[in-house]
Amino acid sequence: MTIRIGIGYDIHRLKKGKGVRLGGVLIPCDQELIGHSDADVLIHAVCDALLGAIGAGDTGTYFPDTDEKFRGKESSWFLKEVAKKVQKKGFKISQIDSVVIAERPKLSEYRSRIQKRLASLLRISIGQVSVKAKTNEGLDSIGNKKAIAAWAVVLLVEKVKTK
Repeated sequence: MTIRIGIGYDIHRLKKGKGVRLGGVLIPCDQELIGHSDADVLIHAVCDALLGAIGAGDTGTYFPDTDEKFRGKESSWFLKEVAKKVQKKGFKISQIDSVVIAERPKLSEYRSRIQKRLASLLRISIGQVSVKAKTNEGLDSIGNKKAIAAWAVVLLVEKVKTK
């Protein structure tokens, strides 16, 4: 059986706003992420990890921020498109492990909703998705509440071929 591992990372700046979208879930707060799409750093990191695992570049390769058709697009759409590429290459998702690094909003009460949303978008079980939240202890742009970042690692397994 062939397995593949991919890692993804993303960071976006924050501005005053009406909420942050992470893992496809809108979290109410007085800020929002700045980006060409909805700037969902968690989904962007998962997309990059999936694309990396199949050796297909990164999110910007397929959904460049220079293309107006992606302006304001929900990142959940990108994730579904990337999942199709993974499937087309003959792999299925075994596990996703992720970390969101943010001083605020606090994510503990949203973690299970984010896991459920990611699992639903990828058509996998919630037990295959891990979402952790960390702060940067007041250090750098994240610690100064000017940005949010996310890391993701995925494990893919080759789909069993039936005769």
